[in-house]
Amino acid sequence: APAVFTETEFYQRNFDPQGYLKDYYSMSTSREGGSAFMMQNLRSLHKMFSLDGLRGDILIDVGCGPTICQLLSACEHFQEIIALDYTDQNRRELEKWLKNEAGAFDWEPVVKYVCELEGDREKWAEKQEKLRKKVKQVLKCDVTKANPTGPVSLPPADCIVSSLCLESACKDLAAFRSALRNISTLLKPGGHLVMVTALGDTYYTINKQVFSCLCLQKHEVEEAVAAAGFEVKCSEAQPYAVKDDRMDLTGVLGLVARRCPSAS
Repeated sequence: APAVFTETEFYQRNFDPQGYLKDYYSMSTSREGGSAFMMQNLRSLHKMFSLDGLRGDILIDVGCGPTICQLLSACEHFQEIIALDYTDQNRRELEKWLKNEAGAFDWEPVVKYVCELEGDREKWAEKQEKLRKKVKQVLKCDVTKANPTGPVSLPPADCIVSSLCLESACKDLAAFRSALRNISTLLKPGGHLVMVTALGDTYYTINKQVFSCLCLQKHEVEEAVAAAGFEVKCSEAQPYAVKDDRMDLTGVLGLVARRCPSAS
């Protein structure tokens, strides 16, 4: 892991969205474990977004990066999606795909895989169009700030999804707990939080560039979520047993929580 935690400005200077997509989201990669990590997370997201109550008007994706993975199951259940990320080049990369521009990443094999999980592989083109229509805004956010989208204020969401974001943005458990409180302000009381969190991970690499990750255990994530004013509805850790030189994670946690109606 890097000697000094790689924080926001390091991402702005060094994060390569195309390298990240190629390394972690390409179905055709020959690398051992290549797409195993992504497929495991897609199955977890599919399962979580199938739960009762995960429906509504507005979904906010906190820390979307350049990816659409975390939105493929979600887009069936919400009318409007707002995607947030700190890094300019990630938002630009996502917008390239949303606008169907030349050179955008080809998500087709991934979309087909999610459609297969949902029972109809042939609906992939329809799902792509649905998602493109539903993402209404792609905005900058900083989860370390009390108002993560400031100066922009957003309508309170029915659901927040945050996948593999906070553990990369928070250098210690106190910062992680604070970031959860910050993003909870984007959510209606009674709204849901859906998280995919790397467990036991201290670093990940993109093209030999090393990024830090906060090493978290399941109980620490659950306790932090509860302390931020949520009731944990389901929490399932899946071991990650693939030998993978890109990162040192031991598992991935899929968690759904509901913001307590009395949370202020």
